[in-house]
Amino acid sequence: MAAAFGLLSVWQFSEAMVSVVVGMVIDHAVAVGSVHALLAWGALLLLVFASLMVTYLHGAAEAFRTDQGERHRLRVEIARHVLRPLGARSGSLPGATLSLATVDAEGAGSLTQPASYTLASAVAVAGSAVILLGIDIELGLVVLVGMPVVLALIQLSTPMISRRSGTQLAEIARTSAMAADLVRGLRVLKGIGAEDEAAARYRAHSQEAKRAGVRLGRSHGILESVSTGLSGLFLAAVTLLAGSRALDGAISVGDLIAVVGLTQFLAVPIRALGGIGAQAGSAYASAARIVAFLDTPPLLADGDADAVVGGAAQVSLNEVTTGALRDLSLTSRTGELLCLVIPDPAAAGTLVRLLSGEVQPDDLSGEALVGGIPIDGLSIRARSGLLLVNPHHTHLLEGTLRGNLDPAARLDGARLAQVLDAAAAQDIVDLDERALDQPVTADGATFSGGQRQRIALARALAADRPFLVLDNPTTAVDAVTEQQIARGVKALRHGPADARTTWIITTSPALLATADRVVVVTDGQVAGEGTHRDLLERPDYQELVLR
Repeated sequence: MAAAFGLLSVWQFSEAMVSVVVGMVIDHAVAVGSVHALLAWGALLLLVFASLMVTYLHGAAEAFRTDQGERHRLRVEIARHVLRPLGARSGSLPGATLSLATVDAEGAGSLTQPASYTLASAVAVAGSAVILLGIDIELGLVVLVGMPVVLALIQLSTPMISRRSGTQLAEIARTSAMAADLVRGLRVLKGIGAEDEAAARYRAHSQEAKRAGVRLGRSHGILESVSTGLSGLFLAAVTLLAGSRALDGAISVGDLIAVVGLTQFLAVPIRALGGIGAQAGSAYASAARIVAFLDTPPLLADGDADAVVGGAAQVSLNEVTTGALRDLSLTSRTGELLCLVIPDPAAAGTLVRLLSGEVQPDDLSGEALVGGIPIDGLSIRARSGLLLVNPHHTHLLEGTLRGNLDPAARLDGARLAQVLDAAAAQDIVDLDERALDQPVTADGATFSGGQRQRIALARALAADRPFLVLDNPTTAVDAVTEQQIARGVKALRHGPADARTTWIITTSPALLATADRVVVVTDGQVAGEGTHRDLLERPDYQELVLR
């Protein structure tokens, strides 16, 4: 930015000097009829124009480069914050985060380029005032005193613009978040016939964003009108004073031409100085939203323990109370396939967040242990190497099917075939001649719900963690496919000497039948446990699982 400021300052000063040199030509060449003086002053004028063009060319390019670099750094910082291993507890929908990384990053970073021009404008105004003082002290003092007054009056509307800019950005983020949410759930909306209601809700939010933008535009219009009007009146007053001084003989004709040229030139720097407040207000609103986002605490706790002794995957919950869970006590053996029947979605969601490490220690009563170590006591690296929680709502990344199943490219073809068979997903590969290299659109939009669910399950199985948690992994597949998945998961992860542990939150009879043990959780507590066959003798269990 310093380079841009320096070059643009020379450009602005060269612009101001054009009128001064023209005045010199009139007084020292034309008025005296000297050809040599005319050639000398003409050569100086050419040098001024050359300086003007070269410095503007490089200064504008440097200002643009700095501006784009700042926007890029803000986008990267936002992405780094949300994608860091610990995550970010922002509470924002994906669309709102996207709005931060686009609209707000553009807004906050957009101040660097006009700031370079504005600082250069300040140099030009100061230089012009010095020149005017040299021509006539009275004129110079009028500019030095009157300019701050004009700028102060122009800046009175800046706080209002900052507030309205913040409101507009918040409405844009809310509308973007709703749009992303509606697109993600488009099939569901069509299935239940709620397209019109969803469109009406989006239209209402979009109208709010539009009205906020109109209010902001009106404020900018008022500022522009006030800025143009006040600066025009001020420059007209300076010109009239210069004309009066010329009639009185206090200044020469060349000085008058220089003063008139300078006042015309000063119109642009004054508007730049007047408008920077509004630009700073808008940039401040964007920057405040970005800072608030970057200040959000991590989503996951990061402990000090780097490993579990022996890589054990024994999991124990001891009188856990958090969210919808109440004094939940549950222990699974190493190598156990445990199914949990949890009819309350809030309790199931709380358990998933607990096992993911998303529950903060202050919000937890009791102990959640993996291999005898509290989950929040494990380092993020140890936790990610030991356990994987596959949520019900999973996301597929744009790229290829292979890239989604094996992002680290560490599995051979035989292992990939095993996990695809276990997830009953081999048919998805076979449907496209490109097989594992078939493209995947954003969030797997070209796949059906059942296909996305099976791909996500295969990805979780491919990760091969000692402790795996699956949250309702088969709700979108048919009964036959569900049977295949139940047998596949059992065969892949629970052989005779296998020490891997799997927890599945489900009410699927097919999955429950393959479990070593089934635990029923109601009202946040264990309400029963045993094999699926044994529990079927209970009417309340039958009501929960039989379809």
